Amino acid sequence: MGLKKRLFIRHPTNIPIELCRVAQSVMTKQLSNICLCGLAFKSNINWALGTIITIRIPLVDPTFETSGRVVRCQKNTSDFEIGVEFLSTNDAFKVRMIEQLCQIEEYRKKEQERALTIEEAAIEWISRNAADFPALET
Repeated sequence: MGLKKRLFIRHPTNIPIELCRVAQSVMTKQLSNICLCGLAFKSNINWALGTIITIRIPLVDPTFETSGRVVRCQKNTSDFEIGVEFLSTNDAFKVRMIEQLCQIEEYRKKEQERALTIEEAAIEWISRNAADFPALET
């Protein structure tokens, strides 16, 4: 049996995201993982399924913002694992590009002793990892 490609991208969990229910206050959480159609994060809030939330990723300038729908809320020992589905395929593509930037920056930090520029790190990361980065299916 051949190897099956991952559907979920392994994400550096130290990248913060900001969340709020539409028209409510902002909360900052750590992104847990991201996939082709949404993302997951840990929260101390039991988000109701179907809740529409605003998601901001301040890693880029200007800050990226999109909306999503809570599609999973699983209780863990001390928190909840929340799954959010993007409402727009276009936004899923944009978040995927931001995810690649996160991966490249994480790679650059690991190769710190080599003092790579972001461009050099991008070229190396793409040549080593692009084939394993799941394709965005429409």
